[in-house]
Amino acid sequence: MTLESLNIAIALPEMFLLAMTCLILVVDVYLPSDKRNLTYVLAQFSLIITLVLLLGNQTDTRVLAFNDLFVQDAMADALKLFIVIISFGVFVYSREYLQARNIFKGEFYVLSLFSIVGMMLMVSANNLLMLYLGLELLSLCLYALVAFNRDDGNASEAAMKYFVLGAIASGMLLYGMSILYGLSGSLQLSEIAQAVTQAEGAQNIGMIFALVFIVVALAFKLGAVPFHMWMPDVYHGSPTAVTALIGTAPKLAGFAMIMRLLVEALGGLQADWQQMIIILAILSLAVGNIIAIAQSNLKRMLAYSTISHVGFILLGILAGTAEGYSSAMFYTISYAMMSLGGFGVIMLMARQGFEADNISDLTGLNQRSPWFAFIMMILMLSMAGVPPTVGFWAKLAVLSAVVDVNLVWMAIIAVFFSIIGIFYYLRIIKVMYFDDAVETRPLECGRDMQIALSTNGLAILALGLYPAALMSLCVSVFN
Repeated sequence: MTLESLNIAIALPEMFLLAMTCLILVVDVYLPSDKRNLTYVLAQFSLIITLVLLLGNQTDTRVLAFNDLFVQDAMADALKLFIVIISFGVFVYSREYLQARNIFKGEFYVLSLFSIVGMMLMVSANNLLMLYLGLELLSLCLYALVAFNRDDGNASEAAMKYFVLGAIASGMLLYGMSILYGLSGSLQLSEIAQAVTQAEGAQNIGMIFALVFIVVALAFKLGAVPFHMWMPDVYHGSPTAVTALIGTAPKLAGFAMIMRLLVEALGGLQADWQQMIIILAILSLAVGNIIAIAQSNLKRMLAYSTISHVGFILLGILAGTAEGYSSAMFYTISYAMMSLGGFGVIMLMARQGFEADNISDLTGLNQRSPWFAFIMMILMLSMAGVPPTVGFWAKLAVLSAVVDVNLVWMAIIAVFFSIIGIFYYLRIIKVMYFDDAVETRPLECGRDMQIALSTNGLAILALGLYPAALMSLCVSVFN
């Protein structure tokens, strides 16, 4: 076996990011606390170079490496680009927030970078072992990040819930994978797919049994109802910088995991997993949108909002067509960008020494900062699916894919709950524009935060006015 046969060049972005993360870990140990900014700069530099390596490493074909453990294809290239870009935005938004709370520490950046490596491995996994290793690297880092602020009781409680439920989900996934391995005799996704198509009788029942465990684990990781119970507590209890990370890039890795497991490996059982996903999607749309109405805490509201968006992503996947998969990918990327901006505004408002995580904290934002009130309005309208934002096109693409496979009743249910969902997004706009400000001091934030948040909001609007750029990328992935 030679280095050429392992084809390690295609994993250069992951290897570089991993090496830089280890370097940052060592450098940070010897940095005095007043020089902590160097850790931030090194982390951002690592992400920028990783992005350059990804852009220079694009491929039109499917390339395998490390004895077929690792795959590079169009979906992996696209998702990894957005994972790195969104993570870069999280770091920009979180710097001043962490400094204001005396938790501006290297551990945040080191754990976040390790979690990004885990996401990239999940996206490029061509083997059950690689998929599980990537997922656990991501999960273990997120568990530690949730409890990152050790003086906060809510964060410790949220971390315990997240760890226990996440461990249960990982156990279920591992059990499902072990059954698949036992029945197919292989950990390779392509060989499992072949075994699924040839399975008969008792072996086919065993495959379906494994599928149930895998779907439950995937639902846990994505936060689909009825496996969503960890999400509101984790979103609420975590420092907002950590919530911003959990609520954005890992959704892209979760989408990739669904595509690798359900579509590539278990495509032969599509009729079975479609029925399961229909139930998960309907419950997520209903529970997410209805319970979000009752929330007064902004982060909890965004958690239930995320659950409803997961319902839409599952709708695209259950369509089982190239159009459905591309629309689900388009929706996932759009949602990650919208969610990033929403948490960015919360961190912007939290500069005054308190957590601006209640809806009432946005009262009169237009009087204090008309520009950022406008940005938040764009983000909320996009989440609600109102034109001319990218959220409208994302919902339309998913609904179109569902209607094309004669699931019109599912599309009607999705539209009905989306209309309910518009209420709690409009409530935020009403509070910002029509209620008098209690706090009158202008917002204070760094130039980098202003530029990043403005770019984030305007990108949502620009993609709404010209959705073809992102949509054509997603369509090309599955054609």
